[in-house]
Amino acid sequence: MNMQFFDEDHAPQARENVKIEQLEVVVYPDRFRVYIHIRVTPFLERPNLLLAARSEAGKIVSELSIIETMHHDMEFTMHLRGLQDPVGTYTLTADLFYETRNPPLHRVEQMFVVPSESEVEEE
Repeated sequence: MNMQFFDEDHAPQARENVKIEQLEVVVYPDRFRVYIHIRVTPFLERPNLLLAARSEAGKIVSELSIIETMHHDMEFTMHLRGLQDPVGTYTLTADLFYETRNPPLHRVEQMFVVPSESEVEEE
């Protein structure tokens, strides 16, 4: 008897096959928080993730560390810190790694824009 516990497309993978499959960023109406949805390949060994949001000038305005996650599909809220007015373009970098982050096993970057207060009010 042959029992399958996973879809072939969703079977846990060895670390060398694990990648960030999806990275979604949505700015909350308050403009100081962003919703993050990240999905990685199902895995056999639990990976680490480091997410960093940077302003156009390259300043880190938010960081999030996920150590040995148990889940391959995750949602988080990141807070943009140290800003009087968050309006502008940002880059969210997501690094997936195991023992060392330099270099990461996989990296994805996603740009996002925080609108002005008046643009949010118009919606």
